Amino acid sequence: MLSVFDLLAAKTLDLDLAAYLMARISRGASFMVGSVPGGAGKTTVMCALLNFVPMDIPLIAATPQEVYKLSKAATSPRACYICHEIGSGSYFAYLWSDALRAYCRLSENGNMLATNLHADDLEEARDQVCGDNDVRQEYFNRFELLIFLRIEGAYPKTYRRIEKVYSSDGLSDHVLVFDAGNKIIEPKVNNYIAEPDYVSDCMDFLERMAPKTRTIEQTRYQVVEFLAQNLSM
Repeated sequence: MLSVFDLLAAKTLDLDLAAYLMARISRGASFMVGSVPGGAGKTTVMCALLNFVPMDIPLIAATPQEVYKLSKAATSPRACYICHEIGSGSYFAYLWSDALRAYCRLSENGNMLATNLHADDLEEARDQVCGDNDVRQEYFNRFELLIFLRIEGAYPKTYRRIEKVYSSDGLSDHVLVFDAGNKIIEPKVNNYIAEPDYVSDCMDFLERMAPKTRTIEQTRYQVVEFLAQNLSM
């Protein structure tokens, strides 16, 4: 498994975008990673970004059995539920149809959701989630970050890049906040970016840790220390 520092070294994303994503996810934003081709790095990016989940939120695989059990429970502890892929295959923690609708409803109780799917852009993702699976738009909007990858070049010189990021405040429709072609992060759209000072703190942390942190375990340890210090300030 690769860490966000591996992704920075591979130029899958740059420091500005990594800081923005860290600021949002560490404050509880649900997210979805998309790309049509297999092997584009969806799962790799999703797992690396899970290192940014708030330190008091456990990660739980969103199997159909777990999702249905939670949908019938009166209360449950807040967690981050990971759907390994939005898909109809009979693989572990793949969700489709009624199971996917139940999964998306978990956001009603303040849970975080993280998943990936075969889609290259906002419209494709929305068509697949809301069209093919009849998930209500309000639940789709609760995936506050939609992150889309592209593959450049051919083997053995293949590069994977985050091409676009769309953001929502959890209520409104998504807007484009990052486009690799223009390299924009749009700070002027209210509610779509974390506090500028906190983004700056995240950037300082990532820049400081990048030369000496690599593994998932080391990354999580450092992120937890950073979050503990930040929350105590």
